[in-house]
Amino acid sequence: MSQPLLRAVAVLGATGSIGASALDVIARHPQRLRASVLSAGSQVDALVALCAKYRPDHAVIADTGRFSQLRAGLREAGLATQAHAGDEALEALAAGSACDTVVAAIVGAAGLSSTLAAVRAGKRLLLANKESLVLAGELLTRAADAAGAEIIPIDSEHNAIFQCLRSRQAQHDVRRIVLTASGGPFRGRSRAALARVTPQQAVAHPKWSMGPKISVDSATLMNKGLELIEAHHLFRVGSDRLSVLVHPQSLVHSLVEFVDGSTLAQMGLPDMRTSLAVGLGWPDRIESGVAGLDLLAQGRLDFEAPDTAVFPCLRLAWQAMAVGGTAPAVLNAANEVAVSAFLQGQIGFLSIPALVEDALAAQPAAPAESLGALLAADAQARRLTEQAIAGHRSRA
Repeated sequence: MSQPLLRAVAVLGATGSIGASALDVIARHPQRLRASVLSAGSQVDALVALCAKYRPDHAVIADTGRFSQLRAGLREAGLATQAHAGDEALEALAAGSACDTVVAAIVGAAGLSSTLAAVRAGKRLLLANKESLVLAGELLTRAADAAGAEIIPIDSEHNAIFQCLRSRQAQHDVRRIVLTASGGPFRGRSRAALARVTPQQAVAHPKWSMGPKISVDSATLMNKGLELIEAHHLFRVGSDRLSVLVHPQSLVHSLVEFVDGSTLAQMGLPDMRTSLAVGLGWPDRIESGVAGLDLLAQGRLDFEAPDTAVFPCLRLAWQAMAVGGTAPAVLNAANEVAVSAFLQGQIGFLSIPALVEDALAAQPAAPAESLGALLAADAQARRLTEQAIAGHRSRA
């Protein structure tokens, strides 16, 4: 049996939780995986520390004002890693010969340009940046088809669907795809109770270790809404074949129901290293560092319908998906601004869906004909939402 080729992996967003999990899996397989590019937003010291541990060829800091600090830090550490800064450098490295595999783990719309660059270059893309598909799903999948790029989703739910389909697209033999949701930290609470929650409570996810923005999205169920839009693009299915079940144990990551009545589910402990190992090793299975699932110890599996009256973000995402065009871009942009304001204590938890709904109502959807049109819709939604937040603060 021949040895697998050594994969050169760019980890974009290396200082985040998904980046840390990716590097952990990579380090377990030095004969087949190597971190060749690492990037961070502004955390220079953390990026230099990762470079000292993993010895990549290139390091990129998105904040161009910190380039000198990065270069000096790498030199002081005695590293040969080349320093780069800015989006253009990130795109060039994602598309160039420095890597053949890209882990796209930059949070938010900021990760779109490098994700598109990797796809257009025909790379294997391990997609953890859901906003790229929400904002520009049609463009991204079209570019992947044209370049022969391989997109392997890293979100546990979409990775579960990918495994159930064995990487095939969902065509005539799939009746329904069911995404599971943990329900977040506020499952079962009333809207009145949600009015009093704090950012600290919202980021305390009961099952997953995630960054603050994704944790708040999980608490509002917007994360599941964004994942519905992702699944629509990834697996080429309409909203009529997509559904959501709340599953608080987070052991069944998603299910695929086929036309013959069979349902396949992917199960495992809630640890991102499993889906990362699937993407890094595919079609082989490689060790991830995650223990197997002991169903006797877990005891039970519960499922319930999501409460879209208490958590309207899921309903808003479904509506944006059905409308299409620039509507998902508006949804995502307004949500990013609103979540940031909530984390800074500027607005309450229930203001997040209210601001998103207002943005969708104020900005009618237009055709998603180009990246420019999508980015313009994104920028306009951000301006409208920021203005609404400023007005809210002035009245407070």
